[in-house]
Amino acid sequence: MIVIGLMSGTSLDAIDAAAARFTRDGELLTMELLHHTEMPWPAATRARLLAALPPAPVTLAEVCALDVLIGDAFAQAALTLTWTIPAGLVASHGQTVFHWIEDGRARGTLQLGQPALIAEATGLPVVSDFRARDVAAGGQGAPLASTLDELWLAGDTPRAALNLGGIANLTIVGRGPVLAFDTGPASCLLDLEAARLTGGAQSFDQDGRLAASGTVREDALARLLSDPYYRQAPPKSTGRERFHTGYVTECLHGLTLSGPDLMATLTALTAQTIADACQLHGVTEVVASGGGVRNPALMTALRHALGRIPLVTAEARGLPSDAKEAYLLALLGYLTWHGLPGTVLGATGAAPRILGRLSPGAGPLVLPSPGIMPGRLVIAG
Repeated sequence: MIVIGLMSGTSLDAIDAAAARFTRDGELLTMELLHHTEMPWPAATRARLLAALPPAPVTLAEVCALDVLIGDAFAQAALTLTWTIPAGLVASHGQTVFHWIEDGRARGTLQLGQPALIAEATGLPVVSDFRARDVAAGGQGAPLASTLDELWLAGDTPRAALNLGGIANLTIVGRGPVLAFDTGPASCLLDLEAARLTGGAQSFDQDGRLAASGTVREDALARLLSDPYYRQAPPKSTGRERFHTGYVTECLHGLTLSGPDLMATLTALTAQTIADACQLHGVTEVVASGGGVRNPALMTALRHALGRIPLVTAEARGLPSDAKEAYLLALLGYLTWHGLPGTVLGATGAAPRILGRLSPGAGPLVLPSPGIMPGRLVIAG
């Protein structure tokens, strides 16, 4: 079965699309990587989306409009693959616009991107809204990468899969039950401050140049690290609701930092919070993916903070760093289509559940008989 996965994370840098062919042999599942691509957001849609994110007030009319605009953008991303690849299913994450955490518990999560538009454009059935069922079952709804990470990286020693998107998340395998959680900001604060410091000329710190030209301010870093989120025990999740446009200004009130020093300090914040979590759980290797691996300053800071813990990118383990989450969505879509849970025990705080909702394509939905959960994933292609 060929599944297309569609993903846009909290960094809002692009829509990732990936097509994978899945074949089963008993408990062994092979995921053949067929093609992946990255589609820029339509500029007007991205601007409206950024303007609607917390803590900005937003009307229901704008939520409705964004649901359609995002759905159309995702449909266009899917079409770039379906023109040449005979897919049978689309799995769409949508765009998270709010993740409701109250007293450490996830109460709700909202991803926009109308799946009916994707189904109408491609003629294929669509699986969407993956996080809501896990939240309803008492889970955090994030991170969902633990399913792929356990099948992909499990071994005899603790290894961590790290995603460096807007928010950084870890999945730790090989230590008993899987542990998965958001460590805190990865690129979201860096992107917001880069845009502010350059008057909108840059939407992110290109090649980490601003951070590389500055010096970490230890007083500012200590204040940022005092956020109680970092001391919460997993499972836990967070997002732009906490690390929003005014967060840095509020935290560093009364301190004066140059632009480069601020960027160097925020880079150190991301590196230190990730390294602290890895060291706490005895990790012996970190496998990184996501847009943050393209930031040399962040990767240098992370290697320094990790010390003797090796850091490699997902390519070293067979997956492209910039498309891992799109391939994750393809896997989650495959599991849902076959009546299999998309979460693993211990990862989000909820018992495993079949995730998502199905929108029919051009024909009726004819689902296969449920199979057994794969015990191992092989990456091919």
